[in-house]
Amino acid sequence: MTDHRPVMTTTAGAPIADNQNSLSAGPRGPLMLEDWQLLEKLAHQNRERIPERVVHAKGWGAHGTFRATADLSRYTRAGVFAAVGKTTPMLARFSTVAGEAGAADHERDVRGFALKFYTDEGNWDLVGNNTPVFFVRDALKFPDFIHTQKRHPRTNLRSATAMWDFWSLSPESLHQVTILMSDRGLPQTPMQMDGFGSHTFSFVNAAGERFWVKFHFKTMQGHAHFTNAEAAAVVGRTREGYQEALFGTIEAGKFPKWRVCVQIMPEADADKTPYNPFDLTKVWPHGDYPLIEAGIMELNRNPDNYFAEIENAAFSPSNVVPGIGFSPDKMLQARIFSYADAHRYRLGTHYETLPINAPRCPVHHYHKDGQMNAHGPRTGAVDAYYEPNSFGGAVEAPEFREPPLKISGDMDRWNHREGNDDYVQPRALFNLFDEGQRARLFSNIAEAMQGVPDEIVERQLGHFARIDPAYADGVRAARASLA
Repeated sequence: MTDHRPVMTTTAGAPIADNQNSLSAGPRGPLMLEDWQLLEKLAHQNRERIPERVVHAKGWGAHGTFRATADLSRYTRAGVFAAVGKTTPMLARFSTVAGEAGAADHERDVRGFALKFYTDEGNWDLVGNNTPVFFVRDALKFPDFIHTQKRHPRTNLRSATAMWDFWSLSPESLHQVTILMSDRGLPQTPMQMDGFGSHTFSFVNAAGERFWVKFHFKTMQGHAHFTNAEAAAVVGRTREGYQEALFGTIEAGKFPKWRVCVQIMPEADADKTPYNPFDLTKVWPHGDYPLIEAGIMELNRNPDNYFAEIENAAFSPSNVVPGIGFSPDKMLQARIFSYADAHRYRLGTHYETLPINAPRCPVHHYHKDGQMNAHGPRTGAVDAYYEPNSFGGAVEAPEFREPPLKISGDMDRWNHREGNDDYVQPRALFNLFDEGQRARLFSNIAEAMQGVPDEIVERQLGHFARIDPAYADGVRAARASLA
């Protein structure tokens, strides 16, 4: 019988005659340094792991499509929203924030909700979470916050004291802490949680008008959450519950969907709202800026190779397309730098030439050389390796210029807590909870505070009391029941 299987080769293409035995001086003899096949194999194994993401290390992803169900050209010139029925291929990656790559999926944590849209005018990345707000509003505090979520340098253990110490000294975190400790902090599967762009972005239409925008992804599978005890039971059976659920659902042909909506704010309204619309710890009330449906996101194909398509996937808020832009959101502005910089460190200078990150449209730029540059110059002409040039190289396109931001103020290190009410929106959220939801919130916080010094606990309870005395009283009672 003819064997039609491919011939195994080295990375340079040479056929391998024996992949079972090392080259040695005999059955008992030492190995030979000239066994280039063994050296190549061991050297590649030593390099199979790349640095994990500093945050969002544990993730699950799939391919899919976005189909526009509304024409938003009144607000944006972005082609992805330009016509009803327009379909754009995309990639999604969900994740936990704090855990390492080997952490259990079902931990109480914020979930990442990162999306890459392969549009006709370049890749648009929307890198958000399953919550509409975050713990901090100034990027200078982000590394400090993440340190509290990671391991203590002496014990190498996660520290509840560090978390509550930071949160109790940072009242802007109250909104996010309340969400995290509520039912919403433990979705049963990635398909049963909402997603948010979280930041305020901008839409610019063909006439050059700017609108502020927030993105919402409303699950069409319904919400489902675990209690701490239920999640612990799941972790006792499997640490890969999210991966199993997402992969298995798609593999079975049950494609999950999300209704994609936007909130639109006229540019001038930013000066009229009682809250800072660019503050990542705040939401826009839906009564003032209702959700407008934009389309349907569907995940319908599992990756063929997790490492190549999900681990190598690099999402960055700096990837925008004509018609979608930024805002004065301080956290967003810092992420524009830090995310792309993290990918250059983790994957290499030319990470966007990896197949999963490569745009589906023509690419022309004057970036030159560097490690892993397999594509050569992309300037449009071989003699054009600088700009401007006289040799037919790629040129700028002024028609895509955005209008200037109408933001005024003195450049200074402004106190981000001064003039901010960090209690009113968590109070509104707390008032939405029924008695059962409140009881679980109190219990989750009490459990998370075990072992935390009383001074820090009392400081945090003081914040809860300013939201609502019942909030602090409920947590205090729940803590007493654990004593």
